[in-house]
Amino acid sequence: MPATDPIQPLVNELLNSRKYRALNLPAETVRDLLEQELPRHRNSKDALKAVRHKLHTIVAPYLGDPDYDQVATDLRAASIAGPKALRAACAGVLAAHASTRERLQVLDDFYPRLFAVTGQPGSILDLACGLNPFAWPWMGLPASTQYHAYDIHAPRVSAINAFFETQGLAPLAEVRDVLVRPPEIEADVAFLFKEAHRMEERARGCSRAFWRALKVRWLLVSLPAESLSGKFQLAERQRALVNQAIGDAGWPVTELTFGAEIVFCIEKPHDA
Repeated sequence: MPATDPIQPLVNELLNSRKYRALNLPAETVRDLLEQELPRHRNSKDALKAVRHKLHTIVAPYLGDPDYDQVATDLRAASIAGPKALRAACAGVLAAHASTRERLQVLDDFYPRLFAVTGQPGSILDLACGLNPFAWPWMGLPASTQYHAYDIHAPRVSAINAFFETQGLAPLAEVRDVLVRPPEIEADVAFLFKEAHRMEERARGCSRAFWRALKVRWLLVSLPAESLSGKFQLAERQRALVNQAIGDAGWPVTELTFGAEIVFCIEKPHDA
C-alpha cells in the first residue's frame, strides 16, 4: 500500500479501536466500507461514523463469542471420546448464536435434505461461515471432502481449522471477506447461510455480482422466514431478494423449509 494512501490511517484507526482490535478483522473489510462511505460524506468524521454503524452490523453476531481456544480443546477431547460426545460438544458450540441455535432442532434432517437435491458434494465453500462448520458431524460426508470455510473473525477460523484436523479434514478455513474477494476455487456446493440479507444491508444489490462470481454447481442460500420475534413473516421478501439476485440468469431454484429458515437451492449451469 502506498505511503501516501489517504485511507490507510482511517483503516488503522478502526482496526485498532477498543471495540474491534481483539477480533483481528481483515483490513480489506474496513477498506471496502471506507471506499463506499467516503464519497458519500463531506468529511472523514461522518464517513467513519457511517462505517462504524455498518461494521457493527457485520460483526455484531461475533461479539460475545465463546473462548475459541477452549472450544478447540473441548472438541479435541470430544473427538477422542467418540461420536456421541462429539455431537454433544458441537451442539454446545452451535448453540452460541441464534442462527445456528435455531437449526439444532432440525439438524438430523437438514443436510440429508439438502444433499438429496444437490447430490453428495466432494467440495464445499462455506461462505461467511460463522459457526456452521461445527455442524460437520451431521453432514454425513467423508474426510476426503474439500471443505473450504471463510470468515472474517480470525479466532473463529483458527478454531475451525483445529476442529477440522481432529476430523481428518484438511485445515482449509481462511480469514477472508468473501464479498470483497469471492473465492476462485471451483466447488460442488456453496453454503451461504443467513447472510445474504445482511450483505444486502452492507451493499445494496451486491448479491447479483457476488453469486455470479462463485464457481460452484449449487449455491445454497438460507434466509430467515420470519423475524427473530416471530411477529413478521419474511418469506416473500426473501424470495424477492433471491429473484433479484438471479435476475435474467434463469437458474433453477428448489425451496426447502426448515422451521423459520428457508433454503434456496440454486442450480448454476457449468458455464455460469
